[in-house]
Amino acid sequence: MRILLLGATGFLGSHTAERLRAVPDVRLLVGSRSPAADLRIDLTADPEVLGEVLLRAAPDAVVNCAGRVAGSAVQLTDVNARGPAALCEALCEALPAARLVHLGSAAEYGPTDPGVPVAESAATRPLSPYGATKLAGTVAVTSSGLEAVVLRVFNPVGPGAPAAGLPGRLTAQLRRAAADGTVRVGDLSAHRDFVDVRDVADAVARAATAPGPLPPVLNVGSGRATAVRELAHSLVRVAGFAGQLDEGGTGSARSTAVSWQCADITAAGGALDWQPRRTLAESLADLWKSPEPGGPVR
Repeated sequence: MRILLLGATGFLGSHTAERLRAVPDVRLLVGSRSPAADLRIDLTADPEVLGEVLLRAAPDAVVNCAGRVAGSAVQLTDVNARGPAALCEALCEALPAARLVHLGSAAEYGPTDPGVPVAESAATRPLSPYGATKLAGTVAVTSSGLEAVVLRVFNPVGPGAPAAGLPGRLTAQLRRAAADGTVRVGDLSAHRDFVDVRDVADAVARAATAPGPLPPVLNVGSGRATAVRELAHSLVRVAGFAGQLDEGGTGSARSTAVSWQCADITAAGGALDWQPRRTLAESLADLWKSPEPGGPVR
């Protein structure tokens, strides 16, 4: 089975590449704009150009981990919305039988009812350009007519977590801080569903290789809501930091506006025979042991 992976250099993509390489009878092709990639492909190109490249590669499945979490509205739209739309159009013309696995985001849901795990049927009310552009990408995929599934990923954590998210950012701050100093963070009162990035990669691999059609959208999370403050203090303990966490810093406006989020992962369990296996404690320990947030994965 030939699987084409896009976005392999990112946090989710690098772990997905490692997981797919371990699947028997799978040949992994990595596609990007880099000359070192197996396939030179640019999602900002015209669909006709993308189609020609895809036809030459002839993958049985395409996994799209490419995405942008920060930047201007135009930059986010280009990568998160137009990119998936162009990819779908190119696949429809060149390889209509190929499966597409696209990574979405919990930010597409926006605010949810506290204490109630959110299912795929819930309303989508994104509050930020990031969430809105990810939702536009999801709609492009689910309305394409392809055999496609969007894995709506909640808050990934684990080795190599980038500074764009709290776990990676706090890890970097703790590494720079004096042992008994002060680390300033934003408001930690929210609750989030943190899922190990390696469990996400396992869900992706299962979605790419599963027989038969899949539901259009599947939540990928831990199925548990964790207080962000609890995560922060757990990471402090892992780091052996004896100083103080000051919540008077500037946090993410996007995170502050959504006080509680937790995934209902029942559908993913049924469709993919998948369950998250790693605990948050394991994820944080491995994050601290990894070379640096966003750095090489051990």
